[in-house]
Amino acid sequence: MTTALAPFTAQRTILLTTFRRDGTPVGTAVSIAVEGDHAYVRSYAQAGKAKRLRNNPDAEIAPSTVTGKPTGDAMPARLTLLDGAAAAHAARLLTRKHPFLHGFLVPIAHRIKHYQTLHYELRPRDR
Repeated sequence: MTTALAPFTAQRTILLTTFRRDGTPVGTAVSIAVEGDHAYVRSYAQAGKAKRLRNNPDAEIAPSTVTGKPTGDAMPARLTLLDGAAAAHAARLLTRKHPFLHGFLVPIAHRIKHYQTLHYELRPRDR
């Protein structure tokens, strides 16, 4: 079964574009882990993208370099904040795909800075 997220399965980093209240787009490079017809990304509660997603869960995603330079076409997506077992599942998938970054660096940095780690489910949406 081919899904809209199939091109992102091998992708390590995507450009996640969220929107300010006035509609201004803001792009941020984030790691992604795809599972079937949805994917997972992570952030922390104080991050700008998390604040923007609280106001508007619609976003755009595009394959990108680690620095956030797009390497392909963008597609619309909707992100949903996860909690409990769903958030733990997302964390495991991100850790499996990015063992050093999401298994060690991000968790330790969030603990040191006392950040609340947030996990989001990402699903493609129609234009």
